[in-house]
This record gives sequence, structure tokens and C-alpha cells, in this order.
Amino acid sequence: MLEALVDPVRRQIVSELYAAGEDLSCGTIDLPVSKSTATHHFHVLREAGLIRQYYVGTSRMNALRRDEIDEAFPGLLQALVPERDRA
Repeated sequence: MLEALVDPVRRQIVSELYAAGEDLSCGTIDLPVSKSTATHHFHVLREAGLIRQYYVGTSRMNALRRDEIDEAFPGLLQALVPERDRA
């Protein structure tokens, strides 16, 4: 899980999901990488157990597994997410 968070793009995805407080589709998260690279980053986060993905129609939604992360690593999300993005 921690290895997945080393990359700044993946930390950005986690931060945006945390700040949104709701599930977001892949396309609503503005990333500085190509679509195929973004797909890779979402895959790494999913495999690490940080996010859950599901479909709503043709949109792939991303849900931060906040409760599970907080239980396994208390305070990790608060340390990763910039203060301006905290709910």
C-alpha cells in the first residue's frame, strides 16, 4: 500500500478522492499524464487496496477505501492529503 503512494500522480488521485468526499469517475480527475498512464496508476491503487472501482453505465467510478485505510494505517490519509484538501 505504501509503495503505491510513492508516485506523485497516485498521491494526487488519492488527494482528489479524499477532498471530494464522494466517488469520482476517472475522467473527472485532471491528471498530467496520458489516458493509458492514468489507467496504470488507477490499476496500481486498486491492486494496493487504496481504491475500489465500479461501473455506472459507461463511467468507471473510483471510491477511496477511507475506512479500511484509516483502520490499517491511522493518520496516513491526513498526512498525505494537503491541508487545503481536507474535509
